[in-house]
Amino acid sequence: MNYQKKTVVASVAGLTLEGMDIMFISFAMTMIIADFGIDFATGGMISSITNIGMLVGGVLFGIMADKFGRVKVFTYSILLFALGTALTGLATNIEQIYIYRFIAGLGAGGEYGIGMALVAEAWPKNKQGRASSYVSVGAQYGVILAALLSALILPAFGWRALFFVGIIPVIFAFIVRRNLDESPEWLESQKLKKAAKKKENAGKLRLLVASPRIAFTTITLAVMATVQIAGYNGLMIWLPSMLQQSQGLSVSSSALWTISTAVGMIAGMLVFGQIMDRLGAKKAYGLFLIASAIAVFLYSYATGSAGVLIGGAIVGFFSNGMFAGYGALISSFYPVEIRSTATNTIFNFGRAVGGFSPILVGYILQHYDMTAAMIYLAILFCVSFIFMLTLSHTKKEIPSTNSTPAVELN
Repeated sequence: MNYQKKTVVASVAGLTLEGMDIMFISFAMTMIIADFGIDFATGGMISSITNIGMLVGGVLFGIMADKFGRVKVFTYSILLFALGTALTGLATNIEQIYIYRFIAGLGAGGEYGIGMALVAEAWPKNKQGRASSYVSVGAQYGVILAALLSALILPAFGWRALFFVGIIPVIFAFIVRRNLDESPEWLESQKLKKAAKKKENAGKLRLLVASPRIAFTTITLAVMATVQIAGYNGLMIWLPSMLQQSQGLSVSSSALWTISTAVGMIAGMLVFGQIMDRLGAKKAYGLFLIASAIAVFLYSYATGSAGVLIGGAIVGFFSNGMFAGYGALISSFYPVEIRSTATNTIFNFGRAVGGFSPILVGYILQHYDMTAAMIYLAILFCVSFIFMLTLSHTKKEIPSTNSTPAVELN
């Protein structure tokens, strides 16, 4: 297996475990709410706090990865993620769950951006869209795995046993550390930095707002990432529980809906990566954002088991297919020296802010109906579309030893 494939396999496996963990909360939510006697909003805070942890971990581990190397810090983030997940199964009250989910979020936040930076630095420009899509489908493999494990474990052993599966990433971290070399592009940047006797930049976060134009680009990418996470959380965190209650579905039946939606998401990601490489990022995002707004609105009128399953797959295809491009898109605006920092900070900012979506969606579903929730999501995709139209690459606004954009916007 060559280095390019190794980076994809390692990043896919990391996102698979992360996606599995996130969906554990979704399937276990009903049991957790009943066990601790909490309301929907308090339950929604579990996901929100996890996403805040992702933001903090993304910034910290991103800076560390840019300074000390991708692979080493990637391993540490996975270990911390595994620890927080396993500890969740030992929680005796909701406050402890918040703490353990924050710890898990710290590790998960670091893992995403570092993995995407490894892939961006290993693959050529004209293949980065599809390489990013290969990695992004890992999250949906995790969704499917979570659905299957939840159907098997929850009825027999309860929600705590589900989180003990979180110890698996420890094994994965050991394998990654032994078999994946450091990014050649990062190593070269370190040699050039040392040869030129440059001092380490202690203000890497400031480089994300180095000029008015790059600051607006950073804000635009953050808005797009926020909408992506808000839409995903709105669909995947609450809808399985809502389907269990509103349509009387069992855990196994709602797992089938989740798997159907995840399959649609995987197909959407693979297609999006191909479109992005061929037509450019703007056309790809424009198509999928508009289609997502229409699809989620129409989904509120889906009826019957076939309509729910097929509609879920279509919504997943468009709304989460776009997830495939963010690693390549964000990486294309920032040089290797701050690539992990930028990718982690921007996308995990989106996770932190978009992570509050479960609270809002839970409130809407509790006080209104599914149609209102879907209108909210459709509006979000329209906002992201407007911001996306402003994106454009600029000339060396951030000094770099390698300033070639990773993807074409068109």
